[in-house]
Amino acid sequence: MSVSCGVEWAVILGCLRWAWKRCTYIGSDDSANWPIATLEEFEPVPRVCRIILSVYEPDLHHPIYSPLGGYRLNPDWAIKRVNYEQTQGHAPPYLIYIDHDNKEIVLAIRGLNLVKDSDYKLLLDNRLGMQMFDGGYVHHGLLKSAIWILNNESEFLRRIWEENGREYKMVFAGHSLGAGVASLLSLIVVNHTDMLGGIPRSSVRCYAVAPARCMSLNLAVKYADVIYSVVLQDDFLLRTPTPLEDIFESIFCLPCLLFLVCLRDTFIPEDRKFRDPRRLYAPGRIYHIIERKCCRCGRYPPDVRTGIPVDGRFEHVVLSCNATSDHAIIWIEREADKALQRLKELSTETITTPPQVQKLERMHTLEKEHRDALDRAVSLNIPHAANTAEQESLYPEEEYSGESTAEAAEHSKDDPKYSSVGKRYCKNARTNWNEVVEKLFKRNESRQLLLESDASVTE
Repeated sequence: MSVSCGVEWAVILGCLRWAWKRCTYIGSDDSANWPIATLEEFEPVPRVCRIILSVYEPDLHHPIYSPLGGYRLNPDWAIKRVNYEQTQGHAPPYLIYIDHDNKEIVLAIRGLNLVKDSDYKLLLDNRLGMQMFDGGYVHHGLLKSAIWILNNESEFLRRIWEENGREYKMVFAGHSLGAGVASLLSLIVVNHTDMLGGIPRSSVRCYAVAPARCMSLNLAVKYADVIYSVVLQDDFLLRTPTPLEDIFESIFCLPCLLFLVCLRDTFIPEDRKFRDPRRLYAPGRIYHIIERKCCRCGRYPPDVRTGIPVDGRFEHVVLSCNATSDHAIIWIEREADKALQRLKELSTETITTPPQVQKLERMHTLEKEHRDALDRAVSLNIPHAANTAEQESLYPEEEYSGESTAEAAEHSKDDPKYSSVGKRYCKNARTNWNEVVEKLFKRNESRQLLLESDASVTE
């Protein structure tokens, strides 16, 4: 009897301790020690948010859901729009926009549509360890969607890029579900630049606004120079380490979900989480917009903090009444625009004196932060983490010692035992494009690519 009472009190005290820590944890704690972002690096974010918002418009010449201040876009520069009927459930709707003022070709993907079953299928098409890519793990459903978009638009994007003198940057952007697709799309393009006419890595950018967790930690750190995630204060989605299918199954049993999260946070050590390579995280460098403060009412002029977190990458859900509203693209665009205006005001206040952070110095700082994050990932023994020397050796295009991925794929056709070894022959090797396509697609009699799940229905 005394033993059972002791166990009960231990469980109660543990739950109370966890509840106290969760209730006193605020969104700004995640980025408390990060530096403030500069005007130059944050300037594209509000503009990209408006392009993502324009995907929701049926006609940009006669907008219906215009944000405050308007879209500030040229409707004639939106050269291609793809809706649900055209994607046939393989991907969310997207828009291709050529920004001639900033020399950017933007492919913007909309977020989750709550009334579309196809979006839920994409989001829930994943299990831990289901899909490997480039020495790490990625979300299987989002990768299939990214491959479908690239197969349909790679030739179009390549032609546009070449027609504009190969000078424009290629920008992939998305919100929520679309942010995950855009992130994996940028991963594929960076590893297979020939798909877009040999575009260099430095000309590829991805802005993932309120992204879902879509890649393992080693990939999130490795591609932090390409992928930029934008988060508004208490956004719940990228803080949700629990598999998404478990959330949807437990949505009507919130106490059960909270109890399971409590047990996990209490009894699973942090280093064990890091050692699980299948665990997915938010991608790339993160820009955290802070607009509310602890124990204070109302919204404040927003600050933007930036960093490449390794340990503590938005691990804890914030119990806040704004956790869902902070995920809305309309609010993110509004606060990002306010943050940009504030950065401009701060920069004009000191116009008579040299800026505190020179542009060249800031570029070196960003590179140093990336190197430090890579080294930090190695020091934490994160599986497949690439150190600084290995990362730098990947670019420009280099020769790997030993057998290439294509040769490994050829051997795998003849020897099934070699297949599993060939896929992991080098922890930092780039995934072969043909191998990825063959795994996720098959061709019908007319040689058109079909998703494996749709092939039987079509035939």
